[in-house]
Amino acid sequence: MRPKARLNAQKKQRDYYSGKQKHHTLKTQFVVNQANGQIICTAFEKGRVHDFRLFKLHRLPLSPEQLCLADKGYQGMIKHHPSTSLPTKKPRQGKLDKAERYHNQNLARLRLIVEHVNRKLKIFRILAERYRNRRKRFGLRFNLIAAIVNFELALSS
Repeated sequence: MRPKARLNAQKKQRDYYSGKQKHHTLKTQFVVNQANGQIICTAFEKGRVHDFRLFKLHRLPLSPEQLCLADKGYQGMIKHHPSTSLPTKKPRQGKLDKAERYHNQNLARLRLIVEHVNRKLKIFRILAERYRNRRKRFGLRFNLIAAIVNFELALSS
């Protein structure tokens, strides 16, 4: 490959490179219905995007009265969605009191449904392993797998 072509390829790859994971990655975000565990909507972005920034970029459809259970990656989401429940962060060189620990445990119990959906998606290996296909079709393939997971949930209930 000529030097100029190699530089262009490196610039394209840099968009997908995640310094934290040391791999080329694609970021995925999905909203799950708490009642039945079905995937409502999805959002995708190139590798170096924070969870909260991805939420702000795509503006996933959440009604104001809808309760949103998020993890610590979404600090500051209360400004954008008032009915959000986030876990309490431990203060520096301190401990959480009993009420805060109890709140975090209850939130984790409620978020367990989301983690089960995450596991079902990882069974299809699109999230569990390296995605080796065309990057442009990642969103289409993920949506198809999400539809399969939703269909399996509809059959089982």
